[in-house]
Amino acid sequence: MYTRICRRLARACMWLGIAGIIALICAVSWQVFGRYVLNNTPTWAESLALLIVLYVTMLGTAVGVRDAGHIGLESFLVLAPEKLRLKMEYLIHLCILAFGAAMAWNCASLALSVWSYRLPTLWISEGWKYVPAAVSGVLIVMFSVEHIIALAKGQDVEPSWS
Repeated sequence: MYTRICRRLARACMWLGIAGIIALICAVSWQVFGRYVLNNTPTWAESLALLIVLYVTMLGTAVGVRDAGHIGLESFLVLAPEKLRLKMEYLIHLCILAFGAAMAWNCASLALSVWSYRLPTLWISEGWKYVPAAVSGVLIVMFSVEHIIALAKGQDVEPSWS
């Protein structure tokens, strides 16, 4: 059940990432069109593009953790004895979990601390710049727990895209 929930969340993140990339292309295209054709650069387009990049990157990072797409030192693990390899895999996932928890907590705190400030070109709270990292941190924790459960059961986490 937990794996199904995580898989659906990861797939939703991938679809949101695709939608974000399309929105990013539209925002940047409008900015270029406004600058070179209309000779009137839309100031909001660059701010929106930067915000979208944050969302796409953070959602992609969380999915990368779930699908084990992050950088690893697997060559050392392959050479290690089975007992040591298993302990190291637990340690790796616990470290990633701790990082995700710290990222979620600190970015949520940061978002709350700047929530009353406004981005001048978009007229939205500056806290929205930190929300994707907080959400990504929570997802990283969830996906790390999924990996730890799979290790305990002797299974692999099936990638979201398959």
